[in-house]
Amino acid sequence: MDVSKPQLLLKRVVNVKVIVTPLWKEEVQQQLQTQINQTDQQLQQLDTQGQRAIAEIQKQSLQPPGPQTLQQIENIQVQVNQKKSELLEQKNQSLQNLQQVQFLELDQEVPQFQMEGFFRVEPGDNLISKMQVEIVLRDGVVEEIRGDV
Repeated sequence: MDVSKPQLLLKRVVNVKVIVTPLWKEEVQQQLQTQINQTDQQLQQLDTQGQRAIAEIQKQSLQPPGPQTLQQIENIQVQVNQKKSELLEQKNQSLQNLQQVQFLELDQEVPQFQMEGFFRVEPGDNLISKMQVEIVLRDGVVEEIRGDV
């Protein structure tokens, strides 16, 4: 390394891709199914908690319930419905992802995630090519590093 050349240490985004294998598909499908099951449990808990809160308010209020009590019950129902809607959207996204994974072909490359990495740059380097680096994994093992490391 020539000490007389100025250098900079920069940070770049590194794209990580995976090669679709039977093992990878199975692992991703299991993760997605676990997410779906957890979302279902959260939906059940939410229903139960909402019903308990409403029952508690009704138990403590006058009969017939006054406008303030009805407003409290309505607020709880709105909150429960909002959270339910969020959870159902999460579940729907997980189901769509699960379906997409099932249709992926073996040995196909798919983007998995991004991470940051550092690199040195000095006069004369092509900054654009140094920024375009990606890692390809097969079952968690680095198979290839592409770009100007």
